[in-house]
Amino acid sequence: MRLFRPRNIVLALVVAGGLGLWLNRGEIATRAMGRIYERALGKAPFADMPDSLSVALCGSGSPMPDPTRAGPCTAVLAGNRLFVVDIGDGATRNMSLMNLPPAKVEAIFLTHFHSDHIGGLGELMLQRWAGGSSKAPAPVYGGPGVDKVVAGFMAAYDQDRGYRIAHHGPTIVPPAGFGGAARPFDARKGQPDLVVFQDKDLKVTAFPVEHAPVEPAVGYRFDYKGRSLVISGDTAVSPRLEAASKGVDLLVHEGLSPNLVAMQNAAAVKGGNKTIAAITHDILSYHAAPEEAAAIAQRAGVKQLLFTHVIPPLPLRALEGPFLGKSRSIFSGPIQVGRDGDTISLPVGSSDIRHSNRMNTFR
Repeated sequence: MRLFRPRNIVLALVVAGGLGLWLNRGEIATRAMGRIYERALGKAPFADMPDSLSVALCGSGSPMPDPTRAGPCTAVLAGNRLFVVDIGDGATRNMSLMNLPPAKVEAIFLTHFHSDHIGGLGELMLQRWAGGSSKAPAPVYGGPGVDKVVAGFMAAYDQDRGYRIAHHGPTIVPPAGFGGAARPFDARKGQPDLVVFQDKDLKVTAFPVEHAPVEPAVGYRFDYKGRSLVISGDTAVSPRLEAASKGVDLLVHEGLSPNLVAMQNAAAVKGGNKTIAAITHDILSYHAAPEEAAAIAQRAGVKQLLFTHVIPPLPLRALEGPFLGKSRSIFSGPIQVGRDGDTISLPVGSSDIRHSNRMNTFR
């Protein structure tokens, strides 16, 4: 009978299998979720990485609304030690999605105190404490005024602190571990580069950058077992940043496209929005264009350039070319326009530069 031809039998099996999967989709999804939880909540979240100095963008955005980018945040891994440079809105949740547990954060470094760079500080300090039973507050490094920033967030979260201690008990959330401990340093203009953290194989150096009228405003250089990287923070063209970047493996630099921002400005002027027109005019003075960052990287002998704090938002990848402008003809090394989750690793004992995206914990 034609009914039992091999082709019909195969088709029936495929249909039956698909129906079985559909009917059991809830159970299958639940089992998959269990494996995801095991990975996300494991004790060795960095076990998949070799000994290296790495950056992972937990936020590559700016104050401008961008559905694909959290506020500025760069996680730095030195071996299995986790540090964070700036912490914008949404970045703490991104860290968890990237399997970078806030509980593992050893210290936080702030480049300056613009709201988009500190907006997530309270949440990170809370998650580090409540998610890791921390017995000591998170060290928060920054220029003069960092003590006020830390104290303000701790005051805002003080009632939540009480709720969690009452609910979970002091063993799970030790009262002494709540919040942050400010570690101020003076790296303002006119001051020399300053080693603000040095322990075992890791050294972190702060240096002033150009972000007037914002002061203090600093960048950071990380050195670990022969590998090195610089994080610019917000800055216009900065000779101090260029000097600090000499020969580094990776420069993580902010970027603002004057041409694309000019389009925003023109639209605001045309629409009679004087406030946005003024802001999109003013921000040009204290940010660097991608071509300017590329020139810095070329002169400094940087191996690779990664853009973050992307202005304006780039909803389409096709806009990365207009954003970069002539950068690729200026800098001879690889250039990447960063997106949340992008990770660049510098393995110890080699000159390799490896790329991945950690935004896959729940995929």
